[in-house]
Amino acid sequence: MTLLRLIFALAVASSAVGTAAAQSTVDGIASVIDGDTLNIHGQRIRLHGIDAPESSQFCEKDGKQYRCGQRAALALAEKIGRATVRCEQHDIDRYKRIVAVCNLGNVDLNAWMVRQGWAIAYRHYSRNYVGDESAAQAEKAGIWAGRFIEPSRWRRGDRLAVESANEPADASCQIKGNISRSGERIYHVPGGRYYGPTRINESKGERWFCSEDEARKAGWRQSRQ
Repeated sequence: MTLLRLIFALAVASSAVGTAAAQSTVDGIASVIDGDTLNIHGQRIRLHGIDAPESSQFCEKDGKQYRCGQRAALALAEKIGRATVRCEQHDIDRYKRIVAVCNLGNVDLNAWMVRQGWAIAYRHYSRNYVGDESAAQAEKAGIWAGRFIEPSRWRRGDRLAVESANEPADASCQIKGNISRSGERIYHVPGGRYYGPTRINESKGERWFCSEDEARKAGWRQSRQ
């Protein structure tokens, strides 16, 4: 009986330690990676229960496409500024990121992003923010003002019509920023030998540019043909 009690006590202690580890806190000045990811003291933190558009993702409003992933990240960065953020850990994901609920003072940033319409409730992991999503949708806030692909579907390759057609969202931005098999960043201008066959895959980091100067500043070089 004494041995059984000892085993039980060790099991309870182990569980308590595990729970404490899972509930650890990270706080400090945060830099925004994207609409649902922060970096604090070199540690990447994924906001629990929400999913924001990817950095290169486009959404549509009033018939025009725009970079909603960039808008989401900018909204979060402007909200935080240089203030201290406190994140309560819920889990560690497969990319070794802390999954957490992060607060700016008394503001739950996870809920705030969903309520502003710059992220959706990630129901696969949590239903905590479904109410905030419903409110944002009713008010046509953020991405709810038009059409968008759910971020999880976008990561699997689903695209809005213009993205699928491999055309720029802005008709004046016709320069193709391609990434070669060797990882070299090369831009192609209309009329160039490889301009026509080159396809832009934004999920790989490829993109459209509005000018050659913009492409060069972003680290692309001009095609030699």
